[in-house]
Amino acid sequence: MTVREISVDDLAAASNSGEVTVIDVRNPDEYAAGHIPGAHLIPLPELGDRLAEVPTDRLVHVVCQSGGRSAQGAELLTGAGIDAVSVDGGTQGWTASGRPTTTG
Repeated sequence: MTVREISVDDLAAASNSGEVTVIDVRNPDEYAAGHIPGAHLIPLPELGDRLAEVPTDRLVHVVCQSGGRSAQGAELLTGAGIDAVSVDGGTQGWTASGRPTTTG
């Protein structure tokens, strides 16, 4: 299965044009250190068991630190019938582009 990817710029544009769903699949300590504002934490090992928390009526953006785990998460969600994309570059790319993050 091929996972669709989008750039952090595409995610930022989508965020500016309306509500987007971002699932952060990193570990809780990584998320607490800094995450994309509005991102919902579901660590990758828990994602399969927490599918009920993921919206099925809109595109879901999956993010991790740099893009590896998010591709796995997007593949899992797509396999479950959820429209999902991996954010290439992840939170690291988001931060490097000068965009804000939230801690805690």
